[in-house]
Amino acid sequence: MKGALLVGGTSSDAGKSLIVAGLCRELRRRGVRVAPFKAQNMSNNSVVTLDGGEIGRAQALQAYACGLAPSTRFNPVLLKPGSDRRSHVVVRGKPAGDVGARDYHTWRSHLAGLVAEELASLRAEFDVVVVEGAGSVAEINLRATDLANMGLARAANLPVLLVSDIDRGGSLAHLFGTTAVLDADDQRLIAGYVINKFRGDPTILAPGLDRLREMTGRDTLGVLPYSTDLWLDAEDSLGASVGRRVGPPDTAGTGLGASRLTVAAIRLPRVSNTTDVEALGCEPGVDVTWVDDPSAVRSADLAVIPGTRATVSDLAWLRARGLDDALKGRARDGQPVIGICGGFQMLARRIDDPVESGAGGVDGLGLLDLEIAFDQDKILRQVTGTASGTAVTGYEIHHGRVHSSREQPWLVDDTHGPEGAVRGVVRGTHWHGLLASDVFRRDLLRTVAAESGRHGFVVSSTTVVDEVRAAQVDLMADLVREHLDLTRIEELICGGIDPAPPVIGHHLD
Repeated sequence: MKGALLVGGTSSDAGKSLIVAGLCRELRRRGVRVAPFKAQNMSNNSVVTLDGGEIGRAQALQAYACGLAPSTRFNPVLLKPGSDRRSHVVVRGKPAGDVGARDYHTWRSHLAGLVAEELASLRAEFDVVVVEGAGSVAEINLRATDLANMGLARAANLPVLLVSDIDRGGSLAHLFGTTAVLDADDQRLIAGYVINKFRGDPTILAPGLDRLREMTGRDTLGVLPYSTDLWLDAEDSLGASVGRRVGPPDTAGTGLGASRLTVAAIRLPRVSNTTDVEALGCEPGVDVTWVDDPSAVRSADLAVIPGTRATVSDLAWLRARGLDDALKGRARDGQPVIGICGGFQMLARRIDDPVESGAGGVDGLGLLDLEIAFDQDKILRQVTGTASGTAVTGYEIHHGRVHSSREQPWLVDDTHGPEGAVRGVVRGTHWHGLLASDVFRRDLLRTVAAESGRHGFVVSSTTVVDEVRAAQVDLMADLVREHLDLTRIEELICGGIDPAPPVIGHHLD
């Protein structure tokens, strides 16, 4: 088996990332040497690779599904939005500057060659490369500078499997319309359709799929059922909407003790690495919810300020909503607060940022007696250490440094010494992924329960985040095996599209 396939979508958050992960896992089960690839990702959820680079969270999960360590080869271009008009550009894992939406086309020729080179290298090394598209393949206003969807499919002659999320409604129209607006040469690469997140009886959907085939000449190669058990490692910011509960459904309303813990995760406008709070959501008896109002922050047992790509501007947003007073009230009343990376920086007395925002010196929340100074060089590293004698792991992605601190450290980095800060019930660290350290997380939850007066809370001794992640990837592979036409998909991977499907719609070419 030798070849490649692109999994594209009719929209963002259609399920491309998990379908790629499921395909990768199932192919690996069959003994295929498989690798993931996403030419260009736009996400503030990222991880650090072993060689000190930075890639999108989804590609790290897909690599995990393949049995591979995360590598910058799997996601050579990462865009991290810092505002509605500008993004931080990461090329082959390293910062390459900031760029505006209008200026990005000037980067295209260089990046297109880089993407083609990386994909060709992976295809030479592995039996199969499963490529994930970005957003919708029908963003025809961006077609001339497209690196990740039909531009890549055309350049590498990749068959495209088009995915639509039927839970949003309108899937049949989305699949037809997405195909129809593409030009003729792009259309010929659309090899088939996948319906994702279907609830109900598939026989009721069947007449619509038959009609879709009549209109487009393309088969639907599978209908994946909606699964509430798939929730971990959400990459798209749509997965962190205000009011959304974080965690598996079977932990809602259940727990090991008489009390439950509530966690308010503040949904910052430029929130990054939302996956940090998912480790808490794995725990039975812990309810994690994304919030943006002061009352929810005040009433929770624990408030978490997550990372952000825009510390200073998100701090201003937090103040405008009155969340600063809510957090200060918590600290005054002995209610626990945790800040992670950008959230940790917000807790400082003073922030000097000539780099990310260009704002210079601004006042922080003052809940920790320390100062943060931003540096042009970004820290990118995987880290290990200890906290109260417990081994912990994590990773760092940030420009800000602790310039001076009068607080006790929260933990000790094996290589770089004291890390983070603690003042009473207020804790902060630059480390992402810290809460996935199982023993540390259990100890922390016991402490939080005591501080918040939840004496009836009992933490699980069996929750292992990595096992939860493995189970999710295996579940996606099971769904792929059961509900997709893998015989046809393998034929597409090995032989491409022959004959090419028909062109539909009207064009002005």
